[in-house]
Amino acid sequence: MDKAPLTEHLGELRNRIVIILVFVSIAFGLCFYYSEYIFSLITSPLHTTVAFSLKSPYISMIPSSNPDIKLIFVAPAEAIWMHIKISFVSAFVICSPLIFFEIWRFIAPGMLEKERNYALPFVFITSSLFFIGAAFCFLIVLPFAMNFLLTYKTENLQPMISVGKYTDFCLKFVLAFGAMFELPVVTVFLTRMGIVTPAWLAKNRKYAVLIAFVAAALLTPTPDAFNQSLMAIPMIILYEIGILASRLLDKKKKKGEKSEEGEADDKGTGNDDMNAEERDENKVGKDDIDDDGNDEEDDDEEDDDEEDDDEEDNDEEDKLR
Repeated sequence: MDKAPLTEHLGELRNRIVIILVFVSIAFGLCFYYSEYIFSLITSPLHTTVAFSLKSPYISMIPSSNPDIKLIFVAPAEAIWMHIKISFVSAFVICSPLIFFEIWRFIAPGMLEKERNYALPFVFITSSLFFIGAAFCFLIVLPFAMNFLLTYKTENLQPMISVGKYTDFCLKFVLAFGAMFELPVVTVFLTRMGIVTPAWLAKNRKYAVLIAFVAAALLTPTPDAFNQSLMAIPMIILYEIGILASRLLDKKKKKGEKSEEGEADDKGTGNDDMNAEERDENKVGKDDIDDDGNDEEDDDEEDDDEEDDDEEDNDEEDKLR
């Protein structure tokens, strides 16, 4: 884990932001050039709706009941401002993998060495979830919501939707769903940091359901309960997916800790065995030295006895002479 002063972190953050702005600006120029095609794609939920069937294809797009709706603009700059907004949001969506990668590069110095290798899975998963959320909103939620909102108790009314209001409605919905589908990543990250546990998440499931509906009420551009449900129900499903992913991560983490503890115990046992062998070798060596010393002392005593016997024999011979 790298440690750096605050100024260095701020400089690193500035560099990441500059890189993101450069690529988003390039993508914005390209998207603005093709903004007419993007706008025609955004208006498709006005003219189509989702149909569900028990036979294949189970989900299909059919013409809506209001195919002749046309958008208007009520201010001189509303049309050009609409092109700018859809171009910027399209550039942000296109550059989202790069944005997630730069976020990872900013937080990576504070992680362990093995955790830094998760850059590619992080970028792939976060980008995929964002794209899936945006596509789910655009292909399923928006056509269904537009058809419901424009046909429910509107027999005596003529819809006159401004292009600015319509694009704001669609873009906010798409970005909100894209961000909402990142919930499993956020849940896994909080579990990895030790802030929450899978058991705690499962225990507070009822509060999560309440928060999902409150968040949906704040994020959806309309105050009706129907659109809130379109966002809250997928959010609850994603919460359950996050719990499952957190449990898998928690099991993997505990398994890794047990294996590390086992390796440490094996290492400690090996050191004890080596120390015991060294003590035995030292003891054997000491015993050999003691035995050698005793043998030398016995040899010296035998030599002294032989010298005494020789001296006594010499004395007796002198007396006989």
